[in-house]
Amino acid sequence: MLKKGSKLYSILTGTCPKCQNESMYLDKNPFHLSSTLKMHEHCSHCGLKYQIEPSFFYGAMYVSYGLNVALGIAAFIISYVILNSSLKTAFIAIIASLLVLYPYVLRGSRNIYINMFVSYDPKYKKE
Repeated sequence: MLKKGSKLYSILTGTCPKCQNESMYLDKNPFHLSSTLKMHEHCSHCGLKYQIEPSFFYGAMYVSYGLNVALGIAAFIISYVILNSSLKTAFIAIIASLLVLYPYVLRGSRNIYINMFVSYDPKYKKE
């Protein structure tokens, strides 16, 4: 299921969507907050330019919004419905989960957004 060549592989690993051979990010640890969104300009294997056009990743904000809403709803359902906590505790759980998973949401939204425009091509060679 999670093998090279699938969009899911590129999204979850943060690899180049074209060749899936190298990480798009300079620092693989998303919790180094000063470098969470610092990316290579090009893939060293296939030469794909990650910033396809100026301000390309502004569109990832919409993906980030959707991921945060889904995460908030999941945290609410788990804490309020499944664990039968109070409403106040459920909202604290939502805020805590959004804060803790913030770096993953940032990178995940960029990964999803670039994979909407670039597809895997195993035969693509750097010119």
